[in-house]
Amino acid sequence: MRLDGYLQLVLTFLCIAAVTVSPVAAQRGNAPGVTDTEIKIGNTMPYSGPASSYGVIGKADTAYFAMINDQGGINGRKINFISRDDAYSPPRTVEQVRKLVEQDQVLLLFNTFGTAPNLAIRGYLNDNKIPHLLIASGIDKWNDPVHFPWSMAWPPSDLVEARIYARYILKNLPGAKIGVLYQNDDFGKDYLIGLREGLSAMADKSIVAVQSYETTDATIDSQIVALQASGADVLLTAAIPKFAAQAIRKVYDVGWKPTHFLSRVSNSIAAVMRPAGPEKGVGVISAAFEKVPTDPQWQDTPEYKEWLAWMKRYNASANVADTLNTYGYTATQTMVAVLRACGHNLTRDNVMKQAASIHDLKLPMLLPGISVSTSADDYAPIKQMQLEEFDGTTWKIFGGVISASDN
Repeated sequence: MRLDGYLQLVLTFLCIAAVTVSPVAAQRGNAPGVTDTEIKIGNTMPYSGPASSYGVIGKADTAYFAMINDQGGINGRKINFISRDDAYSPPRTVEQVRKLVEQDQVLLLFNTFGTAPNLAIRGYLNDNKIPHLLIASGIDKWNDPVHFPWSMAWPPSDLVEARIYARYILKNLPGAKIGVLYQNDDFGKDYLIGLREGLSAMADKSIVAVQSYETTDATIDSQIVALQASGADVLLTAAIPKFAAQAIRKVYDVGWKPTHFLSRVSNSIAAVMRPAGPEKGVGVISAAFEKVPTDPQWQDTPEYKEWLAWMKRYNASANVADTLNTYGYTATQTMVAVLRACGHNLTRDNVMKQAASIHDLKLPMLLPGISVSTSADDYAPIKQMQLEEFDGTTWKIFGGVISASDN
């Protein structure tokens, strides 16, 4: 055979091989953090600091990924979940996220906690086109795919939640005089904005007092005393667990008996209601989108039994009564669904495409009638909630499922 004919044969063989190479091999190097056997995912959580009770979520995320890895991983790849403590401090969040991206070379950021910490990293992650997925924060501005196409939250909007409380007040508490305690940041302010929007023309007349607090404050006792002195007979508390527990306790101790609405982010029995004193929280109203593990109505269901089996095997040191474990479990199921939908095409572009293509995903510990859906122009995965009331032992849901479109 002539040399040029031999070379032509070799080149033809190489071209065929390149076309027929396995999908896994074909995707090598498509994104940092992805190999044939591993997917690196980054996370920040407040394992210390004023919001440390939320560290439960990060531990639940870790535990769920451990179960997935024991089951063989996702499309043959194991999850390497790297979760770092940011102490609920935005500057520290920036530092930790830069390490995760630039040193650890993670594929994406998942379930990073907190409004202010996530706002601090949103620009950096979007500038670098790194998926910033299923953020553990409910401010309305996360649903902005036009300006921030790489950032997507997971829980329902705080604005919608506050509008739901407003609608309940207008229907059931006519003439209510409302006091508001809120955290002085975008998280707390969204509740105040949503309440005003929901009350509409009645807002100025109905809201008689507003008090804020900083996460560096020792207590909120003086704010509660001031709100009581205003003559308010309804209280909305938009606070993280440390201050929510203080508010419930102080309201009870001063003998004030308002109809008390508590932001969803602080309705954990283990982190808030028990530290406050369960008897002091009787009658508090909140909103939920997940099943509360302590509610007896779920405990004979296959979904609850599956969740409890996971808790006992993979998250045994955690408190079964803490709904933050349910949050981590369900958010991580959503992340796993997105990665499975990617198949072997684990580019960052495709991860975002699949995250924005979820249709009516039903997860076992979501309340009946609530599912996860997204689209390219809708980055709000969960749009339904249900009101609940604390009875001294557990939260009891009441009324029907309320959708964002109902407000």
